[in-house]
Amino acid sequence: MKYKQRKKALILLADGTIFHGKSIGKEGSAFGEVCFNTGTTGYQEIFTDPSYYGQLMVTTNVHIGNYGTKEDEVESDDVKIAGLICKNFSFNYSRPAADASLEEFFEKNNTLAIADVDTRALVSYIRDNGAMNAVITTEVDNIEALKTQLAEFPSMKGLELASKVSTKEPYFVGDENATYKIAALDIGIKKNILRNLAKRDAYIKVFPYNAKFEDLEAFNPDGYFLSNGPGDPEPLSDAISLAKDIIAKNKPLFGICLGHQVIALANGISTYKMHNGHRGINHPVKNLMTGKGEITSQNHGFAINREETEANDNVEITHVHLNDHTVAGIKIKDKNCFSVQYHPEASPGPNDSLYLFDQFIENIKNK
Repeated sequence: MKYKQRKKALILLADGTIFHGKSIGKEGSAFGEVCFNTGTTGYQEIFTDPSYYGQLMVTTNVHIGNYGTKEDEVESDDVKIAGLICKNFSFNYSRPAADASLEEFFEKNNTLAIADVDTRALVSYIRDNGAMNAVITTEVDNIEALKTQLAEFPSMKGLELASKVSTKEPYFVGDENATYKIAALDIGIKKNILRNLAKRDAYIKVFPYNAKFEDLEAFNPDGYFLSNGPGDPEPLSDAISLAKDIIAKNKPLFGICLGHQVIALANGISTYKMHNGHRGINHPVKNLMTGKGEITSQNHGFAINREETEANDNVEITHVHLNDHTVAGIKIKDKNCFSVQYHPEASPGPNDSLYLFDQFIENIKNK
């Protein structure tokens, strides 16, 4: 391997704390909310997950890039993270099935990344002080100007980002002769969700984030789906209104992650920004309906209010996160509607929760 001389780089947090590293190649600055993911594999899927739009990703796994990238291992059409922060960046890869290195993948997607960072120290700091805005940069002599720009960068709280990642026009996925038709609202949808629905004999029409109930109803679907996505759920007034309409007509409805939060808001339950959020592929969840545990893939920085959920006569908690007892799933009593805070489609992650897609199809059958 040819030796590469790399430029100095740093991470500047909103509170003025600085961590040092080196550039992977691309120079410049990237702003966003800094967060961390504890997954040991699946970095390409993480980087292309629309739920991470606008975030600077710290990977806790020591080596990133060692198995390269593959064209079909993406969750959207391009990289969605604002930038990458890692410990050891692998410029070479060893997987025969890979199409390109992670370096080439980032070059193609114009993504800024820095390595040689003490990620253990950085993650410990974030865990203690909470997720906050930051900038990663190779402009190491321009700190004061960067501090000014960072102070003006918008907070994730109150930030609507679904419109940044949603499709502009409706599109179709699956076999048009499939048994079931599903209308899906794209507020940051992952490709593997669509694959899992299509696998279950469904033909899906995917709609933009601001679509109305009448738009989805015109497809004459058997069921409705609200996707995952980035940002604060509270500004999504169109999606919340849509969820209310679907629930009022008792249509089969399934929500994942941001979609789960939208369903909660449609039922008068508030959401809040978490201190750190849940991001990884080994989060323990208990299914209160069966008593069984699930190891789950999670990626969210907001959650629904547990006290308000427990006090709501129309809503039942179905799943809880076993680390901090946050609400991980709900169903609406006397309605054909349920949702989960985590990612049953995984990608990356375990398959413990794939049964939720079967449950959705069963609800459609029963209806």
